[in-house]
Amino acid sequence: MTYRSGSQIREDFLRFFETKEHRRVHSSSLVPHNDPTLLFTNAGMNQFKDVFLGAEKRSYVRAATSQKCVRAGGKHNDLENVGFTRRHHTFFEMLGNFSFGDYFKRDAIAYAWELLTAAEWFGIDKSKLYVTIFEGDAQVPRDDEAEQFWIEAGVPKERIFEMSAKDNFWQMGETGPCGPCSEIYYDLGLEAADEPGTDKPFPLDEQRYVEIWNLVFMQFDRMIDAATGGAQLTPLPKPSIDTGMGLERIAAVLQGVTSNFETDLFTPLIAKAAELSGATDLTSSSLKIIADHARAATFLISDGVIPLNEGRGYVLRKILRRGIRHGRLLGQEQPFMHEMVYAVRDEMQVAYPELIDSAERVAKVVLAEEQQFARTLQLGLSQMTNETLSSGAAAFRLYETFGMPLDFMTDAARDAGIEFDLPGFEAAKEEEQQRARASWRGGSQKSASPAFRELAKTDFLGYGGLRADGVTVLALVKDGVGVQALHPGDEGEVVLDATSFYADSGGQVGDVGWLYPTDHTGALAEVKGCTKPVQGVFAHKVVVKRDISVGDRLDAVVNGEVRSATIRNHTGTHLLHAALREVLGTHVKQAGSLVNSARLRFDFSHFAGIAPEDLQEIEDIVNAQVLGNTRVETFEDVPIDVAVHEFKATALFGEKYGDKVRVVKIGDFSTELCGGIHTKATGEIGLLKLVGESSAASGIRRVEAVTGTGSLKEFRRDFDVARVATQVIGGSSLPPAEALQQKLSAQDEELKKLRRELDQARMKSASSATANAAESAVEVKGIKVLAQRVSGLDRNQMRQLVDNLRTQIGEGVVVLGMATEDGKVALIAGVTKDLTSKVQAGKVVGALAAKVGGKGGGRPDLAEAGGSDPSQLDAALAAAAKVVEDLLA
Repeated sequence: MTYRSGSQIREDFLRFFETKEHRRVHSSSLVPHNDPTLLFTNAGMNQFKDVFLGAEKRSYVRAATSQKCVRAGGKHNDLENVGFTRRHHTFFEMLGNFSFGDYFKRDAIAYAWELLTAAEWFGIDKSKLYVTIFEGDAQVPRDDEAEQFWIEAGVPKERIFEMSAKDNFWQMGETGPCGPCSEIYYDLGLEAADEPGTDKPFPLDEQRYVEIWNLVFMQFDRMIDAATGGAQLTPLPKPSIDTGMGLERIAAVLQGVTSNFETDLFTPLIAKAAELSGATDLTSSSLKIIADHARAATFLISDGVIPLNEGRGYVLRKILRRGIRHGRLLGQEQPFMHEMVYAVRDEMQVAYPELIDSAERVAKVVLAEEQQFARTLQLGLSQMTNETLSSGAAAFRLYETFGMPLDFMTDAARDAGIEFDLPGFEAAKEEEQQRARASWRGGSQKSASPAFRELAKTDFLGYGGLRADGVTVLALVKDGVGVQALHPGDEGEVVLDATSFYADSGGQVGDVGWLYPTDHTGALAEVKGCTKPVQGVFAHKVVVKRDISVGDRLDAVVNGEVRSATIRNHTGTHLLHAALREVLGTHVKQAGSLVNSARLRFDFSHFAGIAPEDLQEIEDIVNAQVLGNTRVETFEDVPIDVAVHEFKATALFGEKYGDKVRVVKIGDFSTELCGGIHTKATGEIGLLKLVGESSAASGIRRVEAVTGTGSLKEFRRDFDVARVATQVIGGSSLPPAEALQQKLSAQDEELKKLRRELDQARMKSASSATANAAESAVEVKGIKVLAQRVSGLDRNQMRQLVDNLRTQIGEGVVVLGMATEDGKVALIAGVTKDLTSKVQAGKVVGALAAKVGGKGGGRPDLAEAGGSDPSQLDAALAAAAKVVEDLLA
């Protein structure tokens, strides 16, 4: 067995399968294409899922990939284990070979054994390898076939072990393709044993015997019987192969180490993390975590994910903050993770050249998150009270919301002399994980409906015009089930052999229009939209007016007015994208779009709001292109490499492209890969008017615009507003907008002044009313307790009044209560600092809040609460002395 670098292993794997007539396919995005239910791409088969489900056909039947994957959220979550085991990662690469109804078990097994053991390939000692097969169950017999093929390949029978369905039966989800699998294990040797020096036979030692490759034999379609609720397995007409081998694991094997973190895929990153943090122990778990998380964050952000408080962005934020926290554990409190981005780029750019262009942008996102986390952590410290630490649920909210480390909170609780509610914390954490698992529904995706799966692709004629005459009805679908006819009043879907209707794709909505009989005596159906339930098959969503049957010939007619408005906005989107990059910088990448007949919406990566003058410049650039009436050219069936490298076409985030693509070119100004419909020249847009700019998410901006008659309506509206503004401002020499802004600003300042005066008056009145309040304080075990009802104050004023009263009484407890205008109760308690070791404000206000239907808490010296029952306010205030007495007991 010869040492191979991680890069060599990846290349040798792909090259081996190329010799077996497999198509080398580039890794897909970590954000699954058209699959919002799947959190991240987590296996090599994800990009081929529609092929396995029968919803897509490729030009090849064999493929090999090195797929970037993330398992850090949803159903598959390795996050908490990373750094503390030899083989868990958030980001990893999955090597895989696939057969789509071509070869099956015999060839898959032969290929795997040849690659692993042949001297000219990986050359692994056969005596170090074990394989497993499915032992069988009530529905599927023992996989004797696989066993026989392994023996034929050269595996001794005594090294073939049968396993249960838990380990050796794979299924895509509750329904869909499934089948038995075979796993290949490597013996790392006694030095890798779970119990050092203890020699256990295979498969009893999970640390010593490492799974390196899983061969899945998809041979059944799993369906649920509607009557019984039980599962039924039907043999697939074309069994397929899906395999997965972790690059990091096979690298450890071929490099003779026991941990993935000891391979050359990680050691340069660990060294960089040590350099940035000042750590000297290169075996530190914290360094491993930083290295792993830097890989995950770099690739996720490069693929368009940004830190957020929900969904994919939330998982990314957790990964980043966990890496940052481990840097802090090593003593580095300054931003450092953004520097790791460049180290990841340097190590991975050969296999993933897109990192060369994206690294600068990614580093900016990471730095911004580091800075924000530092501020958030500081804010979290202000929220960390004794009450919070004694409540597991509250502590978990600090953990989730502010990233407050668990060990930090447990130490703080110990220092405060209180018991940290670890069971409550773990229960809240498990509840959150259950919600995350429930939100991951990708596993339940069903195979394409038989009503669509076996249909021929629809011939799309819409680029050339609005009509497709004499087309044939191939299928009719109602409520997801194929039918032979649709009748007046029915809502369903119509599939034609050819159509002029564009289907929802690339942000452009599907066309609307009508289906007519060939004599056009009256519409058969109104088309409300068009989609592609299966790749290449167009489904027209219809409301039926006259009977339609399978086999009928009819004419498909698109609503030309709606189509024209939509394509004006679509071509405008391309111009807008190019103008944004010109003004703001080439870091701008499309992150989503919606184009319909009313307006266009365009989301893109950018780190700040756009200044009004920049928006004006962007608008001017777009309209200069419109007035130039530049020709819009389309190029069909361009090889993807030619489109990207010769045409320099921009590929859009989240889109999945085939080997041949369509290029839309607008002079020298814009070139993009796009399957949408466009104007013939930019002048047809009429005019583009920006109507909105906002934040769509952290690091993502959104602009909205209108074109054609939409822009005319916008200008008319603006003209009406300007006319009213002129009437309001009178004869000012300033432009109407500027003059109106000045007048509004002046009025706003006057309102602020009046509010300040009113607040001062209220505070003066409250101070007067409580001038002698200290005399009404009662003494409880030597401590003064003053409870007073107030009115007309805001929370800040109540806090000020508490401070004043504490000063008046000198030493003691002050409680103020107020019935608010919205029918609620506001309570605030203050304890002079010399007494907080005996009485805590949070406990006082918490006990009183319970009497008015509320709860609250805060610092030992100052705490606030709310309530819902004003009728009990006086009783609660009257109980203040007794509450303090009980706390002193």
